Order: sequence, then structure tokens, then C-alpha cells
Amino acid sequence: MARTRTVFAGSLVAVVALVALVVGVVTGRATGTTSASGGGPGGAATGKKVDVIIKASDSSFWQAMLAGAQQAGADFGVEVHMFGPTSETNIDEQVQLVENSISRGVQGIVIASNSSTALNSVIGRARGDRIKVVTVDSRVTAESEGFIGTDNVKAGAQAGRRMCDLLKAKGRTSGAVLVESSVAGIQSLVDRDRGFRQGVAEGCPGVDASLQRFNNNDINTATAQVNDALTANRELLGVFADNNTSGVGAARAIKDNNAIETVPVVAFDSDPQENAALAEGAIDALVVQNPYFFGYQGVVAAAMASVGRVPPRDMDPGAVVADKANMNQPEIKSLLEPPTAKAGK
Repeated sequence: MARTRTVFAGSLVAVVALVALVVGVVTGRATGTTSASGGGPGGAATGKKVDVIIKASDSSFWQAMLAGAQQAGADFGVEVHMFGPTSETNIDEQVQLVENSISRGVQGIVIASNSSTALNSVIGRARGDRIKVVTVDSRVTAESEGFIGTDNVKAGAQAGRRMCDLLKAKGRTSGAVLVESSVAGIQSLVDRDRGFRQGVAEGCPGVDASLQRFNNNDINTATAQVNDALTANRELLGVFADNNTSGVGAARAIKDNNAIETVPVVAFDSDPQENAALAEGAIDALVVQNPYFFGYQGVVAAAMASVGRVPPRDMDPGAVVADKANMNQPEIKSLLEPPTAKAGK
């Protein structure tokens, strides 16, 4: 199976130290010594059961996270099962999936929560049953063993700065930009949108990014909303799409309106449709995360916690900006086209 290149936010020294910690603990070695009492099968975490619950099973972004989780299970002898609701709006289904994990008596749960608060009660019940819970992508306000995800304010600022650069190149730095968002109230998206506005304001103070629409994570709705915005405001400067669904919808609308050359689009994440839009110019830049890392390190962290070790409290692999010029470079291509796996295994 192909591996993605891990892009870290921290220094190389910190990364090396972290890798040593993770390998030493999960395989049963005594951290800080040269003892090798286990490795892979036979290590302290071998046979531990970890359930991975993603936000939506119909998204290649989350399928990349599952591929990382699956590989971590194979590497460290952890029994990994993977689940997800059909849509990011199905919070009740996520709650039920956590309930199911509690009933099966797993030792760890890795969850990308669709709500910052709605899963607090069930997460609390899981931890009350001594199940270790690691959250990824979106933080929850309940206690957990750790969090793995992108600093979305920083990543959003990357998107905002790129949008500003694109607008300057066109000589259009006064007017409105549409923020096309997936779901209202999701903290990762709130942070992403806030960071975008900060990034735009740094270099393009004349750009108004207050116009915002929510598409309920539906591509057709996103397409219609961007179409409406372009029709209502013929001087619309650009579109920021804060997830892959929004990005695909924005790209479709830009093509429908023959606006590829005039209205830049900066979007988040990657999937085959977004990548195709990037190649043809309907999307000018993608801020790409590393969901494979989320899944891999999520399983590692849950396994660590399940054997009484303390995983890192926060891990951020960072984000990179992909465009037509760099998208075929190996380190970028591996993030745009990560391996994927399906839920329900």
C-alpha cells in the first residue's frame, strides 16, 4: 500500500522524538531505553481493539483517514474496525456508533466528531467504561485522551493569503469574496473561515469576506449557492470553499459561468473531483491536510492510552497549499492522492 508523506507543523527534532516515543510505547519497549521486548505482533498493544469513527463514509477525505488507521493496525497488531455515518449531518448516527463500540467492549475509540458538543455525553460514557477516546479533526468540549488535527485557523490563514495573492495578480483587491461553507457550527470550519478572513485582511484590507453561505455538505446546494452569488454580484472577486464538498460545488459553478479566468477559487482538502478542477483551473489552490496521518496516529495514540501510556495531548501535521504548478511534485501528489479504505470493516 502506498504511503503518504507526512507533513508536520513542528521541528524535525520534535518529530524524531515523537516517532521514538510512539514506536517505543506501542510496541512494548521501555521508552528511553534500548530494550526491545516487543515489536509489532507481541507488543504491549497487540490484540487491543480500537474502533475508528469518521464523519462521513461517502467522502474520500475520510476514506484516506481510514486507510491510515488500517495501516496502523497492521503495523502494531491492533484490531481496528472502521465505521461512519453516510453524511456529516448525521450526528445521531455517530452517537449510535459510539454506543455500539461501548457495547462491544473496545479498548479505544478514535472519532472525528460531527459536533463539538452533541457527542459529549456518549464520549463521557465511553471513558467511564475505561475506553480511551482520541478525537481527530474537530475538537469536542468533553475530556479525551488527546487530539490530532490541523490548526484550522493557521490553515485558513494560508488560504486567505493565497486568495489575496491571486486577487493582487488580477488587480482586483476591493470588493466581496464568498465564503462557501459546509455546515454551520462545526468548530473546525468556524476556525477555518476565521483564519481565511484573517489571512485575506493581512494583505488585502479592501476585500470583504463577510458574505457566507452554508450548503449542508451537499454539492448541488453548493453549486446553486455559488451560481446565485455570481449572478447577484457580477463583481464578485473570488470564492473560498472550506471543505471538499464546497470546493466541488464552487468549481462546477465557476465553469457554468465561464468564470475560470476571472473568479479565483481557493478550497480545502482534496478528492478526485477537486483534483481534476485544480488541474483544469476551476480551482486555483487547495489547502491540503493529511487525513492519512489522522487515522494512523489516532490508532497509535488510542493504543498507547489503552496500555497505560500517555499519548501526546495535541498533534498537528500541518497543511500545504497545492496548485497547478506543484500538484505533480511527489510530496504534494501523495497528499492529493492518498490511499483510501472503506468503513464497515
